[in-house]
This record gives sequence, structure tokens and C-alpha cells, in this order.
Amino acid sequence: LEMPVPRFWLFSNLFQFMTDEFRHGKIDLDKTLKLLGRMQLGFDYIHVKYIFKRKVRTINIEDFIAIYRTLAHRNEIQELFFSYSPNHKILTEANLLEFLKKEQFETEATEATASELIMRYEPIEEVKKLNQMTFEGFLRYMCSTDCAIFKQEHKTVYQDMSYSLCDYFISSSHNTYLISDQLIGPSHLWGYSSALLKGCRCLEIDCWDGPQNDPIVYHGHTLTSKITFASVIQVVEKYAFVASDYPIVLSLENHCSPKQQEVMADYLEKILGDKLLTTTIDETVPTELPSPEALKFKILIKNKKVGTLQDTILRRGIDTHGEVKDKETVKKIKLALELSDLVIYTKSEKFVSFENQRANQHCYENNSIGELKARKLVKQSANEFILHTARFIARIYPKGTRTNSSNYNPQEFWNVGCQMVALNFQTPGQQMDLQNGKFVDNGGCGYLLKPEFLRDRYSKFNPHSVIGNQNPTMLSIKLISGYQLPPSNLSRSNKADPIVQIEIHGVPEDQVKQQTCVVRNNALCPRWNETFTFTIQVPELALVRFCVEDQISLVSNEFLGQYTLPLLSMNKGYRHVPLYSKLGDRLDPASLFVYIWYY
Repeated sequence: LEMPVPRFWLFSNLFQFMTDEFRHGKIDLDKTLKLLGRMQLGFDYIHVKYIFKRKVRTINIEDFIAIYRTLAHRNEIQELFFSYSPNHKILTEANLLEFLKKEQFETEATEATASELIMRYEPIEEVKKLNQMTFEGFLRYMCSTDCAIFKQEHKTVYQDMSYSLCDYFISSSHNTYLISDQLIGPSHLWGYSSALLKGCRCLEIDCWDGPQNDPIVYHGHTLTSKITFASVIQVVEKYAFVASDYPIVLSLENHCSPKQQEVMADYLEKILGDKLLTTTIDETVPTELPSPEALKFKILIKNKKVGTLQDTILRRGIDTHGEVKDKETVKKIKLALELSDLVIYTKSEKFVSFENQRANQHCYENNSIGELKARKLVKQSANEFILHTARFIARIYPKGTRTNSSNYNPQEFWNVGCQMVALNFQTPGQQMDLQNGKFVDNGGCGYLLKPEFLRDRYSKFNPHSVIGNQNPTMLSIKLISGYQLPPSNLSRSNKADPIVQIEIHGVPEDQVKQQTCVVRNNALCPRWNETFTFTIQVPELALVRFCVEDQISLVSNEFLGQYTLPLLSMNKGYRHVPLYSKLGDRLDPASLFVYIWYY
């Protein structure tokens, strides 16, 4: 079927520009790319180059229109347009409103809603004046953020931020200073700026004695390079609240002598200034942790502490460091009082057992637990783990044998309410895809309010036994097509044999993966038209991951792109799924076209 509008639009809106470009009759590849950009048509250079190579070195205006149609002629969207356009040429305001309500689940849409979309996306003024939409306008609308799979309202902070800190999942990194492996890789300030710009709210700093009484940061007893503690704190101060207003926790892996800890404390106070939290909000010992809202624009220090929080508050009140009650305690654990007094709501406390922590742990004390021990606790005492994280902050960190900075699956620890599930941000892969996909929610602020059943201090929830607990969510995903998918690195023709895997990550009962058939030799516009259904027992914890691969053989696929998001952040209806590279870069205009429905 012919597209009813594009050629008319080309000549009516860009006649003068095209006349200039084709004044010599033909144009080359560079001018073709320039013209496509002027038309605001998203394109992948490799795809255009491949289409162009089938022509001669230069093309005329008819060739250009053919290239335009190859990129813009979306059969699947045109079929949708025709189904709501009686004459297959335009949509009236009423036609568009019917589409919005029936297909996009916008039940509150009105004539004004449809009219506003026409004004925003219809490129032909004559049609716009009639309050109608051509296929060109409909295509622009369908490819816009208004038809993105991720809910627009979840792109800003919409959750209640007034609960206790322990009631939130907190975006957390491990070995933040590393940008490679843990044995010989470089330490770099970029690790901190990058994590902060991604909304990370808990950073780890490995501190060691340095030359000239100047503390350094690196992975101790390895060949990783070294950076100064002062430079790390300077970067934290600069980038702390660029991506988010909510509090940052600096988790100190402290190996310094008391003398250099005094230097650390001095750097923290002088560099961070008023951003550093140095006493409780109301200068009293808390009975529960303050909220992210109450701690906006504050930086907290997570470290061991000597004496009591009451002692610290009293010393701060008289503006002197004074004396602690137990000098032997200070000497025994080799902790400088100056640094100890900067630990307010995030005192590191050794985890012994759930029973011991319930009996002895204070609300402002938290536990760091290695992944192996934490996984064992999840398997043996999941409900007790949840009752613990409903009261106290738990930080999970990777086992020491992950010398290549690989990551564990964070989902199993989110399932029991662990707040700080620390990952190696420098290591791409499925685990970081889940991290990025989870924390894109709530405006990417780095704090996500945990479901009520993970905040209830008397919760009976167990992620291992969820059948019958509640009404499950039925999810249907029709994977219709792909558009300008990243070409395979292994293909000489810049094409691929794409296959898509749809994964559900959540409680064990919800963990599932389904995949499409393979479309041979087509990365430009593959069609699948396959529908997948899922029964999801705990939608509040579920993440959906779309992973596009090139089938190299029956047992081997090459990663092309992926997108992960929370189930509850998904829009219903016809939606576009953006794709991201292994490193988390947007692969624009590569996307999937899907139809989402759930109840």
C-alpha cells in the first residue's frame, strides 16, 4: 500500500530546501543524511549507508524518496492508521479520540486531548486547521514520548518520600572508585561522578593510609591504581545533587590509622560544608530513622562508631570534641573520635543473627552482609529477613572472589526488602540492566518506596510461597515489530537475524523467560506479531526486560540491545520500547513496537 501523505509533505514543507539540495540533479550520502535530519526523521547511519550502497554514489530525488519510504514506511503503524481512518487518508478528531480510548487505554481522554495531539504532531498546516491528522502526523505521534512504554508520570518523583529511610530501596554501588576489575584495574574519579549522575545514593570508599599523611582510595592489597581521599570528596561535593535532591550515604571501608582518620574527618567537614550531616535533625536520639524528604541535600557517613549517639549530640551541642566515656574502646578499635562523631544515622553494626539484632540493634545502626551469607539467609529465613529489613537498613555486597568485578542477581535481595543492594556499576550485564531498570522509576531519584508488605514489621510475606496470597496480575505482550535494530557486528551486510527474549524478574514463582521466533536477515524492520502471556503473583516486585539478540547459531546469540522497566511503570496499549547498549547508552532510533495489556 502506498503511503498517502509523505511525498506531498516532502514537497509542500521542504520544497525550497530540497530544490537547493537537488539543484545539480543528484546528492551524495552526506547530503542525504543532512536532508533526513532536516526532516526530523530518526535514522541509524549504518542502515542509511546500507540502503544507499544499493544505489550509485549519488542519487536523484526519486531515489531519495525511496530511501525515505524505506525508513518511514511502517506497515504495522499504517495498518493501525487505516483501521481508524474511514478514507485511509485522515483521522478526524473523533477518530483519534476513539483510538486513544480503545487502544491506548486513555479512558479520560476528551476531544480536547485529541485536538491537542493534532496540534502537536500534524506537520501539514492545511490539515491541522481542519483539526485532522494525516498518516504523517499519526506516525509522529506513535513514535513520540506520548506512546513510550514507560509511564510519563513515573519520570518524576511521585512516591511519598516522608517514610523512614529503611522503608526505601536505595540505589547503591560497590567499589565505586573502580572502573574495571578488582586486581589490576584503574581507580578513577569518574566512577563517582558517573554513579552520582545515574542517581546512585550510596557510594563506597575504600580508605587507606597514604603518603604525607594524606589518605588514599584503592582496592587494598592489589595492583589497582590509587586516588586521594580528598579528590573523591571533592567530586562527591560537585555531583552530589545533580541527579537527585535526596540524601547520599558514603559507605567507608575504613583501613586508615586514627591519625589519617582525623585527616579524613577534616576533609569531609571542610569540603562538604553544610551538606555534611553532623548531628541528628532535632538534636535528640532518634527512635526511628528520618525520611529522605527530611534529609534532602544531606550527605551521611556510614562507618563504625565509638561511644553513643547521645555522646556525639552532647559534644556537638557544646561545639567541642570533649572526652568519651570509654577511652579504651577508642583505642581498641582504632577509630578517631573526629570521624566517629560524623556517623549519625548510619552506624555500621556487625550482623550476628536476626534474633540478636532484634534484641540489641538501634534504628540508626545498619548491617553489611556478604552475598553468600545473605543468600543463605534468604533461602532459610526469608520472612525473618523481611522483618529485619522492615526495622533496619541492610547493605548487601558482592563476594570477594568476584575479582573481575562481576555482579550477583540483585532481585533475590530486593525480594526480602534489602535497601542497599550494592553492585559494581562499572560492569555491564543483565544485573546492571535490572538495577538501571528498577531505579529509573520515581524520577530516577535513587529512592523507591518499598511495597507495604516489605515495610510491615509484622509481615507474613515470604517470596518463596506466594501462591494464593493475592490476586495475580495477568500480563499480555504482543511483540509486533522492530525498527532500525542495531546491526550485528558479525554481519558483513550490516544485517542481523534478530530474536527477542521477554524476561520477568521478581519472586521465584514469577521468574520466567519467553522468546520469539527468528526473523532472518532483517535488522531494519523485522515483524514478529507474536503474543506472550504471563501470570505474575507479585507485580510490585516484578521487572520486565526486553532483550534483542542476533542468532549466530542454534546455541549462540549476540547481544544487540535491551530495555528493562518495572511492570507497574508500563503503559498499556500500542507502545514503543527504546533499546539500550550494554553500557547503558540509548541506541536511538532502534526500538520495538508492542501492544501491552494487563489487569
